[in-house]
Amino acid sequence: MGGCASKDKKDSKVVENETAAGTGTDADAANGGEGCVSNSMVFLSRNKSDTMVDAAVMEKMEAGFAKLAASDSKSLLKKYLTKEVFDALKNKKTSFGSTLLDCVQSGFENPDSGVGIYAPDAESYTVFADLFDPIIEDYHKGFKKTDKHPARDFGDVNAFSNVDPTGEYVVSTRVRCGRSMEGYPFNPCLTEAQYKEMEGKVSTTLSGLEGELKGKFYPLTGMDKAVQQQLIDDHFLFKEGDRFLQAANACRFWPSGRGIYHNDNKTFLVWCNEEDHLRIISMQMGGDLGQVYRRLVTAVNDIEKRIPFSHNDRLGFLTFCPTNLGTTIRASVHIKVPKLAKDYAKLEATADKYNLQVRGTRGEHSEAEGGIYDISNKRRMGLTEFQAVKEMYDGITEIIKAEKAAQ
Repeated sequence: MGGCASKDKKDSKVVENETAAGTGTDADAANGGEGCVSNSMVFLSRNKSDTMVDAAVMEKMEAGFAKLAASDSKSLLKKYLTKEVFDALKNKKTSFGSTLLDCVQSGFENPDSGVGIYAPDAESYTVFADLFDPIIEDYHKGFKKTDKHPARDFGDVNAFSNVDPTGEYVVSTRVRCGRSMEGYPFNPCLTEAQYKEMEGKVSTTLSGLEGELKGKFYPLTGMDKAVQQQLIDDHFLFKEGDRFLQAANACRFWPSGRGIYHNDNKTFLVWCNEEDHLRIISMQMGGDLGQVYRRLVTAVNDIEKRIPFSHNDRLGFLTFCPTNLGTTIRASVHIKVPKLAKDYAKLEATADKYNLQVRGTRGEHSEAEGGIYDISNKRRMGLTEFQAVKEMYDGITEIIKAEKAAQ
């Protein structure tokens, strides 16, 4: 069984996890047991086996590469994982023990992926840069490997107003960002003990929030049925990952270490260890982007005082998916545009002009329900947090104008 040794970089020791070898997950089984946890979990100091890619992993990597190369996949992984790049990276490992397979196995197993690659730990962006850099440049509209993401800047939090004051088009508004806790790898490399440790830190931190952000943390493990149903009714409860995340080994030890926090008004939400360590979300009904944005900025600044986040001078804030780097900001609305829905090409063209992404009502890989679309900023890198949200603000304003003018 190959993959990373689940090291906690805070003390550079291998964290032993008695349950890791015996427990496994459905995702592990589905992926032939590959993942970032060794079967024996018995390591001494770094030795030859720590720096060599396991033969079984190499065999699976070679087979996966051949299968992808022969496929008609349109993924960015296939586009940029040339034989030359594959041969240059296939023998490399991060200090967490992550291999190229840990990065690409979801794309190998799901040729219909749009991107097809994840980072099993923060170091992967550097160790496997020959693959990550061109994918990042392609997805993030020309963010080259020589470019540097700007310093964090939330700008004037009072600059945004309500994009739909009459309430005719925008159903709800949401701004979220992802954060990774410094010193921990990402999902595929985490032990169950680390998941639980992180959940404890997050729960303690969030319990210190005050004012509008004050609320309660709900662990997924042992959740009361009534609480579970209420969270489902509120559309707050996240589910175990889809097949793309499953194949990336992002769902191991589910539901250990996962949890949800929301404030009393149900306008502020934090997901712990869903796809990223933290998803920090501000939302409310209607189109008041200004109010939603101010709430998020207040929360992020408060949480960051208590939990150090993974950050890279060139790439900005680091998370599991390369589409979600830099600002990691996703500002979105659920919007009713029945006229433009009949001319989807025009809707997409207008959205594309402002670097916006049009998705189904329930996000990626979903359909639009009742003519309601989820529209958000696509660019997260090479611009500030304020600029990322402004692109959405300007684009939605233009889409509403186009809907009003449509026949």
